[in-house]
Amino acid sequence: MNKEDLGHLRKSYDKSTLEASDLKGDPMAFFKFWFEQAHQHPEIEEANAMTLATLGLDDFPKARIVLLKAFTEEGFVFYTNYQSEKGMSIAHHPKVGLSFFWAPLERQVIIKGEVEKLTSEASDTYFKSRPKGSQLGALVSDQSRVISDRSIMEAKLEALEIEYKSKPIERPEHWGGYKVKPICVEFWQGRPNRLHDRIRCKLQSGYWTIERLAP
Repeated sequence: MNKEDLGHLRKSYDKSTLEASDLKGDPMAFFKFWFEQAHQHPEIEEANAMTLATLGLDDFPKARIVLLKAFTEEGFVFYTNYQSEKGMSIAHHPKVGLSFFWAPLERQVIIKGEVEKLTSEASDTYFKSRPKGSQLGALVSDQSRVISDRSIMEAKLEALEIEYKSKPIERPEHWGGYKVKPICVEFWQGRPNRLHDRIRCKLQSGYWTIERLAP
């Protein structure tokens, strides 16, 4: 196999700047400001798409894209199957990484945090807000398990569509929400000549320390 040289793929970053003073001591409020800009940007389809990195049962890290569904001063919320690979990884090692990359704004946010499950009530409320197809999908998929053919899932979905045609769908116990409580949030703004702005916020004794990092 011939080596494909990608060294020519490069661009200059020059759309904005970032100073520690911009955060005003509140990284979560600043995240909201950046997130709203990303959400309103016409070239960004899913500003809430984030990379979730976990440490697996095999002691290898694994990253995948999930969707941020809420965020508060306390943390970042997403939902998944608790029995999935990511769910088992979180149960084994409840410390994760999150990252957002908003290319049109030349920005990324990198987060370290500790994970806790949401209450059953909170997961129930969100589950009820989902489209019926998504609710059924949570029942159909034994997420991360090996299956012999897609037709198995399609047949199961068809049967469930008939079963639940005229009745509500209850949230399965194996599906629900997590909250990632941040202990470190880093904001990255692309700058010319690879001298990017990096501002790191670390939670220490209940207070955020804010410092600039070399790119």
